[in-house]
Amino acid sequence: MITIKSFGINGVNGYIVDVEVDISKGLPGYTLVGLPDNAVKEGKERVKSSILNLGYKFPVGNVVINLAPASAKKEGAIYDLPIAVGILANAQVITKPLTDWAFYGELSLNGELRRTNGVLPALLTAVEKKIKNVIIPADNYHEASFVSGINVYTANNLADVVNYFAGEMQEVSSLKKVEPANFKTLLDDAVYPCDMKYVRGQFVAKRALEIAAAGGHNILLIGPPGSGKTMLAKCFQTILPPMTFNESMETTKIHSCAGLLDAEHGIVLTRPFRCPHHMASAVSLAGGGKYARPGEISLAHNGVLFLDEMPEYNRSCLELLRQPLENYTIMISRAAMTIEYPASFVLVASMNPCPCGYYGSRINRCKCTQSKIQRYLGKISGPLLDRIDLHIEVDQVTYDDLTNDKLAEDSATIRERVTKARSVQNERFSETAIHNNATMDTAMTKKYCTLSTDCENILKTAFESLNLSGRAYTRILKVARTIADLAGSPEILPEHLSEAISYRSLDRFNRGANE
Repeated sequence: MITIKSFGINGVNGYIVDVEVDISKGLPGYTLVGLPDNAVKEGKERVKSSILNLGYKFPVGNVVINLAPASAKKEGAIYDLPIAVGILANAQVITKPLTDWAFYGELSLNGELRRTNGVLPALLTAVEKKIKNVIIPADNYHEASFVSGINVYTANNLADVVNYFAGEMQEVSSLKKVEPANFKTLLDDAVYPCDMKYVRGQFVAKRALEIAAAGGHNILLIGPPGSGKTMLAKCFQTILPPMTFNESMETTKIHSCAGLLDAEHGIVLTRPFRCPHHMASAVSLAGGGKYARPGEISLAHNGVLFLDEMPEYNRSCLELLRQPLENYTIMISRAAMTIEYPASFVLVASMNPCPCGYYGSRINRCKCTQSKIQRYLGKISGPLLDRIDLHIEVDQVTYDDLTNDKLAEDSATIRERVTKARSVQNERFSETAIHNNATMDTAMTKKYCTLSTDCENILKTAFESLNLSGRAYTRILKVARTIADLAGSPEILPEHLSEAISYRSLDRFNRGANE
């Protein structure tokens, strides 16, 4: 019996899979065990055709392949290469030892290795388990170039792998060793799709977005159609701090497992911006399904989740956000497994102030009744609304704003201020696992958001007049702390607290409607 090391993927993390190959005398047969899915089962035809089409002899006898641990579900075509290597090693075509090697890849019928999902978490598992050498498809070269601590080789086809192990295993040109890439250089060359300097007017909204970026706060943009809410949301990604290497690797693991990774760079360089359609299902948002893939919520990890026209989303889908907005993870429970995906993102949502969209507009007149407005706003539950730190009113831009040729402040300048404020927070929370004000727990909020007597009086008045919840009270304190960080103030001053309170538009509206 021959045992070949490979990997499996559970959620966004890898684990070791032993591919055990045994060929015994008897009637020809091919048995695959170890909870394989259909893609793994069909791999036996790909493996057999690859071996025959490359001119090797497929062994005659009863072939039994076990994928251990047998209790874990095996998914995808990633076991084609280790199975083929195991069969050829058992047939004495490959004679060199394979103890320190692992294999990962899908085969075509002519023996070519195809690009495979989940390479990064597999390689990180190899580092953790101290596997010395791994062979992967050539098209996954760039993805592997950011993993250190092991030797990674790429191959174009099965013949390259066989030739390597059938030769002297010295300077063999059939395999290409992966060289490390320079993350800093790639990060400096990252290109953003838009820039804040092209947003006309909307100074209050841009200020609120800067605060949200500096503290990692969730934000809701409320305004009529055509007021620029979507463009503001798209530009929000460009003012967030640059990704650190660890953040980039975390995000890349998720995108690699989902099959969305850019093959040219092999790593996610800019913070994700995910904008699911308002008809998206709960599974597409949360993840899971038959193959337990990450959903939009996890794909936005370390980036932005944008919900355009938030009340149009299904109520049950919106309620899915409550867990990740509090715990920064989302757990998918199925009968066969429970998977936890990372989900630390900034929620940016937009909505009209009423069904017609023009309530409160200084240009167009609203035609909705108060009851219709209340019913429309009621599509977003109170608990979810409490988890959004800033509610910002965005009015329509005027003709003078649109025809003004003077460019506004660009994203790079705003990003510098945001990064500076984040560095203050990183230093403040250096001995903890959090990195921004929005993720402070109750004890940290009490410690770092102390208020003077004047500030206490201001917040008490707002709490009583706006009928705020306990969660909204905490959110205001965190936003005020971020505003103070942007101003370079070690203490929260009355002007910081007053500005934070002013960003609770829906609380003011609901209070007025109730009266």
